[in-house]
Amino acid sequence: MTPTAPAIIDTERLVLLPLREEHAEEMAVVLSDPALYTFTGGEPPDPEALRARYACLTAGSYDPAVSWGNWVIGSRAESCLTGYVQATITLDEGGRHAEIAWVVGTPWQGRGIATEATRGMAGRLRQQSVRDLIAHIHPDHRASAAVATAAGLAPTDRWHDGEVRWQRTL
Repeated sequence: MTPTAPAIIDTERLVLLPLREEHAEEMAVVLSDPALYTFTGGEPPDPEALRARYACLTAGSYDPAVSWGNWVIGSRAESCLTGYVQATITLDEGGRHAEIAWVVGTPWQGRGIATEATRGMAGRLRQQSVRDLIAHIHPDHRASAAVATAAGLAPTDRWHDGEVRWQRTL
């Protein structure tokens, strides 16, 4: 599969910037609240660990049937990063599918940023002929369920690692 090169995505209030290693220091601050990991596990990364992770992500997938889209979310009004959205795009006999995820730092939650960013990413993926969007959401994570609903995804009866599979056909 031809890699899906992330491009800048503009929305009304946000700019989704393709992930770069240089984002690590600011994103370490954005992702520093341990409460962000309540449903996903893990702990806040330090800037060095995040830089190494971003280096791997920007290098791209080793699997030719998989491409990655990773964007940091920039707030136009505040001139700062507020979180990220990501998509793992796979190709099979049914077409292109994207598993998506989003995280918004605690200080920026409750403002519709995750919804706006996820919708922007979904629009970009639709332009790239992605057929289905898939997200896995912990059943108690009401905020993520609200983002998924606002982005047009609906829960299915399928589960993966204790999370409900949500899906939308584009």
